[in-house]
Amino acid sequence: MSTMTTQQPSLIRRYWVWAAIIVVMIALPRIFTSGAALTTMCLMGIMVIFSLSYNMLLGQTGMLSFGHAVYYGLGGFLAVHAMNIVTAGKLPIPLPLVPLAGGAMGLLFGIIFGSVSTRRAGTAFAMISLGLGELIFSLSLILRGFFGGEEGVTANRTKLLRLFDISFGPQIQVYYLIAFWCFICIVAMYAYTRTPLGRMCNAVRENPERAEFVGYSTQMIRFITFCASGFFAGIAGGLAAINFELMNAVNVSGAQSGVVLLMAYIGGIGLFYGPILGAILVTLLQVMLSDITGAWLLYFGLLFIGMVMFAPYGIAGLLAMHLPLLQNRTLTRILPAYGLMAMPAALGFLGLVTLIETAHHQLVKTATDGPAMKLFGIAYKSNMAAPWIIAVVLIIAGLYLGYRCAPVLKRAWNDALTPSIQGRA
Repeated sequence: MSTMTTQQPSLIRRYWVWAAIIVVMIALPRIFTSGAALTTMCLMGIMVIFSLSYNMLLGQTGMLSFGHAVYYGLGGFLAVHAMNIVTAGKLPIPLPLVPLAGGAMGLLFGIIFGSVSTRRAGTAFAMISLGLGELIFSLSLILRGFFGGEEGVTANRTKLLRLFDISFGPQIQVYYLIAFWCFICIVAMYAYTRTPLGRMCNAVRENPERAEFVGYSTQMIRFITFCASGFFAGIAGGLAAINFELMNAVNVSGAQSGVVLLMAYIGGIGLFYGPILGAILVTLLQVMLSDITGAWLLYFGLLFIGMVMFAPYGIAGLLAMHLPLLQNRTLTRILPAYGLMAMPAALGFLGLVTLIETAHHQLVKTATDGPAMKLFGIAYKSNMAAPWIIAVVLIIAGLYLGYRCAPVLKRAWNDALTPSIQGRA
């Protein structure tokens, strides 16, 4: 009786988390009603599935892959062809089942490629995945019958069998379809982490020699996880095919594999919800930054380098660091220190943005637009010395002030982590 009583609150909290996710997914399009917002949220849902599938490899089993877009792209291509076949044959197959075709394709090639690549681990596995990724990308430009060449393959999602008179023409209907599959995949992948096999994946990641010693085949564990990861990546590709009604060679390229690596790592590969946060943030930044600056890829690179150097556990790791403070009710003790660090951080950020944007304009846009530019509402010329000097001074000032304020933040953290006398009582 006591065991059930102690376990019940944690179960209730878990159920409330899933219920909250459902409520948020339903409410979001009612809050953000614009077409651009719906398109962005659809892409977020697809990338959440894709990044979680990648985290099954890297975060859960310790397999660094540079070719995960293969299963995403192949799943999307089969989904496009499936839609065209269903439309041509007028088969009674509704659109919500099409992502399963993408999942089947991802699973099939997960079995084929995984049987080879998972025989090795570490750097060898990473290089094999890179080679397989480049192989499929090269074939995508050669096998025009399946990949469609540079133009890709198109489809029309509205011509499939309608259920309850839903055509999936309006973007809001596509959003709820993606949200449905996103929730199902999140639950399934989370459930996988709670199984004995999922636990053994962590053992293979941490100490494969000991896992072998106690009688488990690390190669088989890697292979099964690789296949499951390919399946979910294929579902994400199928949803992308439905959303865009187009698949081309970019979807199997190394750039796509790099994006999902960024999402998983920036969000945090150590915790299950990390890739979800990374997928949402990176997708939002992709949409926003690409409209604001032409140097948005450079910002992504700097963000990735910063996370690797200063927050290797990602955004989720930073949030997890604050949970003990929240539980001890000492979170407010570090807020003044954070406020103090905000000034040098703002100075360094302004200087870095000024330096990047001025350099980008001078190197890329001067030939066509001239040296005149505007940043933060201030007009100046990129070939002048003043903006470069100001940018460097701001960066140096931010670094110096941050160095001086760091001990204050460290003391505040130590004070917040130390239980108070009242708390002990």
